[in-house]
Order: sequence, then structure tokens, then C-alpha cells
Amino acid sequence: MMIELAFVACIATEPDTCRNKSLLYMDVPVMACLMQGQAQLASWTEQHPGWEIKSWRCQVHDTRTAEI
Repeated sequence: MMIELAFVACIATEPDTCRNKSLLYMDVPVMACLMQGQAQLASWTEQHPGWEIKSWRCQVHDTRTAEI
């Protein structure tokens, strides 16, 4: 089972310019995603200066709706 850390990231200087993003994890319980999500997002923002996280959630990744 894949777990998805789904989040909305917006450009800090243009808060109306946002993108849906996600990080995927194999064989990780949803609870682990919930407990470690903020640390993962902090790391993401360090690697993507100028972006801010507006919201996030952990969920089972649905491969039927995944983009190809």
C-alpha cells in the first residue's frame, strides 16, 4: 500500500499562486505519515525556497486517479 502526503504549496510572494503536490511512501502506516508529515514538509520547503505550505493531509494513494 502506498501512502500519500498531499499538500498545497503557494509562492510566498504570490499567495494566490498555488500547486497541489505530494510525496509518496511505500509500506508506511498512515499514522507514521501524520506524525512525521510536518518534518517532511519542513525539509521540502528548505529544498524549495520561496514556497509555503498552506495545507496538508495523509491518505492512501489511489492509483486509479494517479496521473500518468
